[in-house]
Amino acid sequence: MYRREYFAGVDEVGRGPLAGAVYAAAVVLDPFIRLDGLRDSKLLSEKRRNELDLVIREKALAFCVASADVSEIDEINILQASMLAMERAVSGLNVPVDFVIVDGNRIPDLPCEAEWLIKGDSKSDAIKAASIIAKVARDNEMKRLDRIYPEYGLAQHKGYPTRAHLESLKRHGPSPIHRLSFAPCREVAEQEQVK
Repeated sequence: MYRREYFAGVDEVGRGPLAGAVYAAAVVLDPFIRLDGLRDSKLLSEKRRNELDLVIREKALAFCVASADVSEIDEINILQASMLAMERAVSGLNVPVDFVIVDGNRIPDLPCEAEWLIKGDSKSDAIKAASIIAKVARDNEMKRLDRIYPEYGLAQHKGYPTRAHLESLKRHGPSPIHRLSFAPCREVAEQEQVK
């Protein structure tokens, strides 16, 4: 049996976008402090996510946000890059962790006992917290990248394959932060080579 204070929840965000890194977070919550309002990050408004992000960072016993970049995604595939980001998040915690629960149905290579939990981001507060801080960190990075590559509208869609993003991808071609291992980016890049 693990000690609750050393239990970490882990989640990733950004597997579906065509651009940007995939992010993961690991969070160890204080079992004696209740954090109200925790939900799956996808069910929260951006304003509420940002508010909870600050609370989680202040009240958690430990947290770490990590990522795997576009070159890693293209080299080892998005699933393995997601696992890598989760491994980095857990290894970046500044407290020892005896046990980890990971959202989903796979466990990354971790140095401690772990189990997966399907729909964990709706069942475990620690996973909900990880979902929130990972989402806020990735969204902030996409807003930063939007200032470098404004023609793609990254601040609006965060790299997801919206109609506007696909149209700008066809118009401008892929940028250095687009995932060429993803079909829409690869197809546009191949068409540009033919020209």
